Amino acid sequence: MLYSKIEGSGKALLIIHGFLGMSDNWKTLGVQFVADGFQVHLLDMRNHGRSFHSDEFSYEIMVQDVFDYCQQNGLESIDVIGHSMGGKTAMLLATSYPNLVDKLIVADIGPKFYAPHHQDILAGLNAVDFSVKPSRTEVEEIMKKYIPDFGTRQFLMKSLYWQEPGQLAFRFNLNAFNKKIDEIGKALASDLIFEKPTLFIRGGSSNYILDSDFDEIKKHFPVSTVATIPNVGHWLHAENPTMFYELASDFLK
Repeated sequence: MLYSKIEGSGKALLIIHGFLGMSDNWKTLGVQFVADGFQVHLLDMRNHGRSFHSDEFSYEIMVQDVFDYCQQNGLESIDVIGHSMGGKTAMLLATSYPNLVDKLIVADIGPKFYAPHHQDILAGLNAVDFSVKPSRTEVEEIMKKYIPDFGTRQFLMKSLYWQEPGQLAFRFNLNAFNKKIDEIGKALASDLIFEKPTLFIRGGSSNYILDSDFDEIKKHFPVSTVATIPNVGHWLHAENPTMFYELASDFLK
């Protein structure tokens, strides 16, 4: 079963992280939603964080993981927040199991196809040779050659942990991602529709959700609105957590 952190009591709110992320990325916002009266479930998706590793990796199988998690935890009515890969998973979950999901929040991703664009990140991660037992500083220096953006590197460094004394490793399953990277950009099937309240939150400096995507969003999610957080990129919930929380909290209430 998926690893999760569960806090609070009340209506279940599942939060699904993005590609190469983990539940810890949402810790601070999770506490705020607990204060709003939710039972917050911060999930680690398969091949991420503390969840199991598997060669199988697709949106269909991740949705099955989340559905199984709900069954095993007796969750019959949930709200969901998903960012990036987690947003794609949340969209497919809601359209596949509309009786399970009441409200949906999708952070900076649309239902459309996205061409592969993680090549530099994967190159940087694959360049790290853990057999020579590098330090945290050395790992970052290697990644820096491929990933110049400091924020992106810091995000990835959060998945670095001490597997044993003196031996670092990434928590995520890099081998699976190398083989299945094309899965990440897959579009939502054209016939899938979710007719309950949905909020898309996009970063004003991000190019993941364009104005030209609004029609397709409305086709799949007819009861949806799109909100924009100005001057933030793809990691909008980390760059402006205050505005993200306000938008999400108002919508969920």
